[in-house]
Amino acid sequence: MGAFRVLSKSLRHYTPKASIFPENSITPRPNKWLCRTLILESAPSQSVNLHRLSDSDSGIVEVSLERPQVRNAIGKDMLKGLQNTFEAISKDSSANVLLIRSKVPKVFCAGADLKERKMMSATEVQDFVNKLRATFSFLEVLPIPTIAVIEGAALGGGLEMALSCDLRICGEDAVLGLPETGLAIIPGAGGTQRLPRVVGRSIAKELILTGRKIGGREAMSMGLVNYCVHAGEAYLKALEVARNINEKGPIAIRMAKRAIDQGLEVDRASALALEEECYEQTLHTEDRLEALAAFAEKRKPRYTGK
Repeated sequence: MGAFRVLSKSLRHYTPKASIFPENSITPRPNKWLCRTLILESAPSQSVNLHRLSDSDSGIVEVSLERPQVRNAIGKDMLKGLQNTFEAISKDSSANVLLIRSKVPKVFCAGADLKERKMMSATEVQDFVNKLRATFSFLEVLPIPTIAVIEGAALGGGLEMALSCDLRICGEDAVLGLPETGLAIIPGAGGTQRLPRVVGRSIAKELILTGRKIGGREAMSMGLVNYCVHAGEAYLKALEVARNINEKGPIAIRMAKRAIDQGLEVDRASALALEEECYEQTLHTEDRLEALAAFAEKRKPRYTGK
């Protein structure tokens, strides 16, 4: 299980290729056509499912959380499903954008499964939290853009998962918070590090130290989410954003994400050198030539990711 003890510092400079998960992880099943517009791949979990959109939306991938009996609380089965699903996505060269959404009404993810955790020893809890932290770090460094679609509650580990995504879009009835201090613990799956990097140190301290929960509008005002829309419309907005990204050059999108994420972790001179390196990766591509040809011919470019 030592594979899960991955330092975030190392992960920031890691492009997922090989598994970071245990050797006994179950390999996700091959894709099967379910209908004209949707492919469904079942992850080895009853609570996490992977969908690949097709036709004009080919390249957009959705991870659905489906554990209604406990409001998508993260237990052992869901953690295993997230691990295997994110790993499958990291190996899929056709994936351009990832959406993480809930199929359970009025909740994104309620956090940890406290009933399950009550039955764990302190050592088992530490092991579980370490695996959860590594899983969210793996999500964070996926080379493609990731979008959390939040309707209802995103608390504790649920908000930590959303913070591991590049973008967050919520409905105005969303409730977001890190209430762990009220349980005499702290956020342990990245919350103490990612929240201040998104909203700033002072606001993050206030939210974590008080455990205060905030609504969608306040979350947008502090920069915690990118968009706050009418309740029930977060998925439609997220799909709109995903489609916009999906139309762009796939290599350019990956290089832009890499330049931003890794550049923020180093000094300015090193960051500019990284930008130069990432820009160079886009120069000798078929997509760049296709973009120039499409511009000259006044048509929409047809990118292939090559």
